[in-house]
Amino acid sequence: MNPSRLESRAYYLDNPHWLPVLGWEADEEVRRAAQSRGSQRRMREDILEFVAQAGLITLRAYQQAVARAVVDSVLGGKGLSFVVLFPRQSGKNELQAQIECYLLARLAKQGAEMVQVSPTWKPQSLNAMRRLERVLRHHPRTRKLWHKEQGYVYRLGEARIYFLSGEPTSNVVGATASTLLSCDEAQDVLTAKWDKELAPMAASTNATRVFWGTAWNSQTLLARELQAARELEAADGIRRAFVLTADEVAQEVPAYGRFVEEQVRRLGRMHPLVRTQFFSEQVEAQGGMFDEARLRLVQGVHARRSAPEAGKLYALLVDVGGECRLEAQGAGRAEAQPDEGARDATALVIVEVDLSTLADAGLGAPTYRVVGWHTWTGAAHSTLYAEIKALAEHWQSLYVVIDATGVGAGLASFLEKALPGRVLPFVFTQKSKSDLGWRFLAIVETGRFKLPVSSALALAEDERMLSQLQHCQAQVLDGPGRTLRWGVPDGTRHAATGAQVHDDLALSAALCAVLDEQEWSVGGQSGVVRRADPLKEIEDGF
Repeated sequence: MNPSRLESRAYYLDNPHWLPVLGWEADEEVRRAAQSRGSQRRMREDILEFVAQAGLITLRAYQQAVARAVVDSVLGGKGLSFVVLFPRQSGKNELQAQIECYLLARLAKQGAEMVQVSPTWKPQSLNAMRRLERVLRHHPRTRKLWHKEQGYVYRLGEARIYFLSGEPTSNVVGATASTLLSCDEAQDVLTAKWDKELAPMAASTNATRVFWGTAWNSQTLLARELQAARELEAADGIRRAFVLTADEVAQEVPAYGRFVEEQVRRLGRMHPLVRTQFFSEQVEAQGGMFDEARLRLVQGVHARRSAPEAGKLYALLVDVGGECRLEAQGAGRAEAQPDEGARDATALVIVEVDLSTLADAGLGAPTYRVVGWHTWTGAAHSTLYAEIKALAEHWQSLYVVIDATGVGAGLASFLEKALPGRVLPFVFTQKSKSDLGWRFLAIVETGRFKLPVSSALALAEDERMLSQLQHCQAQVLDGPGRTLRWGVPDGTRHAATGAQVHDDLALSAALCAVLDEQEWSVGGQSGVVRRADPLKEIEDGF
């Protein structure tokens, strides 16, 4: 090969045997640069060779880039800070374990202290330890040499890695990360906890820091560190941010692409969990739950109905309000207290259950068309029982989904006895309401919830439902639970009319997500096995 034809100086540094040919062997600066570059290259390549030796996995290209960058920073003493955003189920945790095992083996003689932080001890820290143990047990260079100490420390020679919990109440003060400080699922670790107790572990050691996770909102620790990494990248050209999407993973793993496509069909491309968990897109931490795009999605083309149509299936969705306090007003008379505008009503939404979308392989679930609703403010539950029972019989409803929380428990129990096998009670808790909200959003985003076309006679009623949806606010609470707090805030009033806005109709409508959990057939009958939960598949799936 004629060296004169080579134009890249980097080539010569990577291939020092050319230096005498070029007459550069006496150039001390060039020689040192070549040695340094060659050393760095061997560091990067060693991690790939090390992983291959175990025969468990082969690192994919997008994993290799991260592994090389982290190892180069650690072994080169550079103390860089990296942010790694991988889609859910794309090999992030396996990559962590491989890097940890490699560094334990590589630094066994010289010594090192590494720290791995997870948002919770159980299950996240325990899962991370199990993954590392699996790699340590199988690798020929580590299987007989590693030890576990104190239940959370892994040692190989003079190198150790400590697994710690980043929970708000965990006691981590005093630990030191001399070489590597790694934060898994950094979007779920509170920024205040990190800054006060965890970051100081590497403050004086020039340790490499790695923030791993999936996208969430702009207020997280992960988002803050991503912004900082990108600013440093722009300043010095050293890559620090590794942001991957499902499309990029699918290029190397076609089966993963098919899995994500299924979730998109089931949940909708703009569902917050799809955007964050698969496409590394940040969402707002709080704000309106139903923006203009979602409100357009719920606009149907069907009319309200006052009676069932032959051959159609119907269900009732009931959010139970409190009974009104009554006071005697003379002999045998009672009058409601003047607080009706301030209280949620009992709301009943009637939906037509369209099973045609069962044929869609991705959806595999019905569409719900609202054909009418009723509200009762302060009505006695004995009255509600009679009227709901009558409506269930009038509509020949296959199911009655009813709020069985608190005061609703008794009403639900009576209806279960009157309508055996047809009542689906739902108890509101923080978690169940959060799950209901996520699932309702999935139904909306996939076009499976539709409101009727407004008519002149029902304009006021239609406006009430839309107003509640428009005023619904959503907030995702900090932490790993992905808890969605949603509803119309207390005291909200309509900007034009000044009337108080409630969320009784919105909550009733959301109960269609309970119907979505049933195993439907084309014949309209329900089995005892529930359909697959796409939200759980995000965590457990691929």
